[in-house]
Amino acid sequence: MTDSLSHYDSAGRARMVDVSRKPPTARTARASAFVRLSRKVLLALPSNPKGDPLEVARLAGIQAAKRTADLIPLCHPLPLSHVDVDFKTRRDGIEITTSARTTGPTGVEMEALTAAAVAALTIYDMTKALDKAITIESLQLLEKTGGKSGHFLRPETPRK
Repeated sequence: MTDSLSHYDSAGRARMVDVSRKPPTARTARASAFVRLSRKVLLALPSNPKGDPLEVARLAGIQAAKRTADLIPLCHPLPLSHVDVDFKTRRDGIEITTSARTTGPTGVEMEALTAAAVAALTIYDMTKALDKAITIESLQLLEKTGGKSGHFLRPETPRK
């Protein structure tokens, strides 16, 4: 198994992948997460005394994407050219969709995923006083472009 996973050397030890020989290319990634909220919490979002949970979560997600290499030990620090965090309120919670872009030698999947995860955690933090049963679900990569592995689009994911 270690032969197919680039973050392990031939002895099975964790290693940072050497990307110095890879040419910089345009790379994008989109990710999502879902925060399941009760009707009570959804109705209370606009009047949250801590501030607008979705705007705080948007900023947290953007900041998290920029700090991904500080959080995930073998991630390369990347110069991000753009990060976006969007929300869609559904009757059962908040759908989070994030995107990240760079021009570099390695992809931005982890940055998009980290943005989605931290935005979801921030919504939880901002609303937990109303309901401790909030769940964070379905953290996933939706799409990535660029690099050697090419384009990935999760089945049943509409293109943006």
